[in-house]
Amino acid sequence: MLLPAHAVTVLDDRQQKVQVAQAPQRIVSLLPSLTETVCALKQCHKLVGLDRYSNWPESVKSVPRVGGGLDPNIESIVALKPDLVLAAGSTRGADRLQALGLNVLRLEPRNHADALRVWSTVAQALHVPAADSDRVWQGIQSGMQAAVQSLSPAARQQRVYFEVSPAPYGASESSFMGETLTRMGVANILPASMGPFPQVNPEWVVQARPDVIMAGDSSRASMLQRPGWGRLRAMQGQRLCVFKQGDSDMLVRAGPRMAEGAQLMADCLNRAAAQADAAAGPAASPTASGVLR
Repeated sequence: MLLPAHAVTVLDDRQQKVQVAQAPQRIVSLLPSLTETVCALKQCHKLVGLDRYSNWPESVKSVPRVGGGLDPNIESIVALKPDLVLAAGSTRGADRLQALGLNVLRLEPRNHADALRVWSTVAQALHVPAADSDRVWQGIQSGMQAAVQSLSPAARQQRVYFEVSPAPYGASESSFMGETLTRMGVANILPASMGPFPQVNPEWVVQARPDVIMAGDSSRASMLQRPGWGRLRAMQGQRLCVFKQGDSDMLVRAGPRMAEGAQLMADCLNRAAAQADAAAGPAASPTASGVLR
């Protein structure tokens, strides 16, 4: 079939070709990082349906919800008459949506390399000029580099444990957050060999003795109940960075807010290093400081 001269063809995560004949005007996104990518490309106004977890930028909160990646509401999506559906590779119902005649592009960024690939693919599918998308991406990368350069020498010497849920599950070197730490030159106590998000034995963390702990609000209470954690230098020195829900969302999404997430981590590391220096001083009190935010 001969495509119109302005049509584009992109590859999705299944290495299947997806043809987009013209710039989509009605887009449904079923993954928060894809929603954020659409908006960062200045196409937010074309979103007509979203998954329940998409919450940035503020303007998307008024867009109708159509379930989630595991339970998309097929009928609601079809009723919105989208000319493009953005979904994760693991989204259930994607085949059904295609069978119903919808154009589905499956992309799921999991690391820094994926973030660039997905950014470029979505930009092409939305018919955003390469010069425009490249300019925005360069701004994101400049922000990443600024975060890296903001680290003090002392901050780079710290070893980090990043907890993603109170089970506990941690973020290893091969996770998106772990790659950010690596780019900063900061050590992660969880090696890549454990997989991106391994479930961790709390005693293992005690033995690893991290200098800094990063976690979401949901983990803070359970940490205090874990045997031996009160002896951790990070807990004793209050070098525990607790992120609110909105910041946690930003940190774990491999998308256009990666620079802001990196700066959050850099700020945490700088504060923790300064706290360690203060605690080492002759007049410092080991219980004088609170939890780092």
